[in-house]
Amino acid sequence: MTVRYDASSITVLQGLEPVRRRPAMYVGSTGPAGVFNLVVEVVQNAVDEALAGHCTAIDVTVHADGSVEVQDDGRGIPVDALPDGRSAAEVVLTTLHAGGKFGSGAYHAAGGLHGVGVSCVNALSTWLDLTVQRDGGAWRARFERGDVTEPLVRLLAHPEGHGTRIHFQPDATIFPDAAVPNARLAAWLHAQAFLTDGLTIRYVDHVTGASEAWAYTSGVSGFVTWLNREREAVHPAPAHLRGEAAGIRVDVALQWTQAYAEDVQAWVNGVHTPQGGTHVEGLRAALTRAINAYAASARLLDQQESIAGYDLREGLTAVLSVRLAEPEFEGQTKALLTTPGATAAVERVVAEALSAWLAAHPTESVAIVGRALEASRARAAARRASERARYQRVDFGFSRDVYREQFGIRSSNWHASARWITDEAILKEHANHCEVAPDAKVLDVCCGSGVVGNSFRGKVGHITGLDLTPEMVKLSRTRLDEVVQGDVYDIPFPEASFDLVCNREVLHLLPSPERPVSEVFRVLKPGGQFIVGQWVPFSEVDAAWMFRIVKKKQPLFFNNLMEADVVGLLEGAGFERIRVTEVLQWEDIDTWIDTWETSVIHRHQIRDLYHNAPAEVRAVHPFEISPEGKITDCWRWVVVSGWKPV
Repeated sequence: MTVRYDASSITVLQGLEPVRRRPAMYVGSTGPAGVFNLVVEVVQNAVDEALAGHCTAIDVTVHADGSVEVQDDGRGIPVDALPDGRSAAEVVLTTLHAGGKFGSGAYHAAGGLHGVGVSCVNALSTWLDLTVQRDGGAWRARFERGDVTEPLVRLLAHPEGHGTRIHFQPDATIFPDAAVPNARLAAWLHAQAFLTDGLTIRYVDHVTGASEAWAYTSGVSGFVTWLNREREAVHPAPAHLRGEAAGIRVDVALQWTQAYAEDVQAWVNGVHTPQGGTHVEGLRAALTRAINAYAASARLLDQQESIAGYDLREGLTAVLSVRLAEPEFEGQTKALLTTPGATAAVERVVAEALSAWLAAHPTESVAIVGRALEASRARAAARRASERARYQRVDFGFSRDVYREQFGIRSSNWHASARWITDEAILKEHANHCEVAPDAKVLDVCCGSGVVGNSFRGKVGHITGLDLTPEMVKLSRTRLDEVVQGDVYDIPFPEASFDLVCNREVLHLLPSPERPVSEVFRVLKPGGQFIVGQWVPFSEVDAAWMFRIVKKKQPLFFNNLMEADVVGLLEGAGFERIRVTEVLQWEDIDTWIDTWETSVIHRHQIRDLYHNAPAEVRAVHPFEISPEGKITDCWRWVVVSGWKPV
C-alpha cells in the first residue's frame, strides 16, 4: 500500500504540545535524568535571582507523593499584564522562549537563558501550582499539563516577603518509572551553595527522610577542599585563581592529590557542564603552558623534556566557575559550553594567575611538578614495558591474609571504586532471576557492601550476609538483616540452611572456584536456588587482552572465566535448570583503576592497553576513548542461576 505524502501530512504543533510529544528533546530523558532536569530548571531560575543579587535563600522539598516544591525569596515572577492582556507569569509558564533573560537588563549572567525551562516543567507536569509574592501582594495560579486551569488571582493585599513558589508533580504518563534521583539532586544543590556566596539552600526529602541546609563563603576553594576530603593532597590548600577577560569572569580552584583520575567540575552561571566545553579547553591549555614554563624556569626538567597535559592533570581536582552574558550551550540541557571566546578568556586568566601563584609558592609548586613528572615518567616506562602476553591460568594458592588486607582497605571507598557495584541493571537482573517463596531465607556470600542481597528486598523473608573482613561486615550490615564474618571456602552454616544463595563478581578472584560453589550447594536446601553475577569477556578474541587489564588492576585476579566456565562450575557442583541472561554496563576506567592496589605504572599500562588494543579486539569489545583521553569500557555481565535438585 502506498502512503500518500502531501500537504495534509504536515502537522504543526501549537503551544507546549511539542514538549509533550518529544520530551527528551527538552529535558534529555523520560527516566530519572529527565525528572532531575525538571527540578534543576526550576531551581536554576532561583539561582539566577541569587546571581543577580536578589535572592538569599532557596528551599527545595521533595514530598512523599513525588511532587517537588521550590521556593525562593527573589523578586518574584512579574504578574502585571503584557500588551495582549495576559499576565507575565502565565506567559512565562505557558509559552516557550518567554522570559526576562533575553537582553532586558534584568540579569547580567543567567543559567536559565533559553526561556524554555519552566514552561517545559509545566508542560511535563500533571499539575503545577504557582504562588508569587511581590509589590505588596500575593498571587496564585494553577496549571495542568501546561494548560491554565485556575488563572492568576490576587490572594492578599499586604503579605510579608517576596519571591516565587512552584510546586509541581512530574507527569507519570511521561515519566512512568522515574522518581526524583535524590542523591544526585542533593549533590547538585550542595554545589550551588558553594558556587554562590551568601546563598542558603535548604533541602528536605520526605521520601528518604533527608534534611540538609548549606551556606558557604569559601566558594570554589571550599568546594575543592570538600571534594578532596577523602583524598591525599599533594599540597595543603587549593590554589584559588580569579580574574576577568573579554567580559568573562573566571573563578577556579586547583588542588592535586595522589589519586589517579582527573576530577574537573565545570560550571557556567551556576549551570553544571559535565561534558566540559570551550571553558574547560582554556583551563587545560593554561595548565599545560604555565606549569611547563615554571618547571623549565626552575630547572626541574631534563633537557628537552616537557610534560603532557594529561600527565599534568593526573590527580587534579578542580572547580571552574565562569560567569558571562549570553553563554552558548549545545542543547537545552546545557551539558556542553560552546561559546567561542571562552577558551581564550579562561586560558589568559588562568595562565597569568597560575604563573603568579607558582612563583609565590615554591614548595607547593615543586610538589605539583614532581607529581606530574612521576606520572609522565611512569607512562614512558609503561610504554617501554608493554608487551604482548598470552593468557594462562596460574594457581598461586589461597592466602586469607592477602584477601583480608586488600578488601579491608578497599572497603573504605567501596562504592566510589567502580560503577558496576551499584549498577541498577545488574542488580535488577539478579532480582529478576529470583523464584523462591516470599518467606525465603537468603545468604549473600562475599557480600561486599550488601547491595546484591539487598536487591531481593521485598521478594524474600530474611537476608544474611557473609564476608571475610570486618570492614566489609560493618559496611554490609547497613543493608542486610544480619552479617557474619567467615570464609566462602568453609561457609559457617549447616547443610540445607538457605532457600537462596547469591553472589557477584568474586568467582574470578578465587583459586579453585569449584570449592566455594560446592559449599554454596551444601548450604542450600533441596530445591534451593543459586544466583551469581559475573563479568566475562565477549569472546575468546578479547579474553587474553582483558585478562592483562584486570590482572594489572587487581593482583588477586585468577580465573579469566568465560560464560561457559560459569555455567560449568554450577553444573559441576550438581546444579540443574541453568538459566543465563546478559547485561551490558559501561565502566569509567579512570575511576576503576584509581584504587590503592593498582600501582602507578600499572595504571599507565592499563591505559596503553586500551590505546593500543588490536583491531580484532576492537571488533568484538566496545570501548570509547574521548578526545580528552577519558576511557569508558563496555563490560559484559552474565547473571546465571541454577537449582539444587529436590
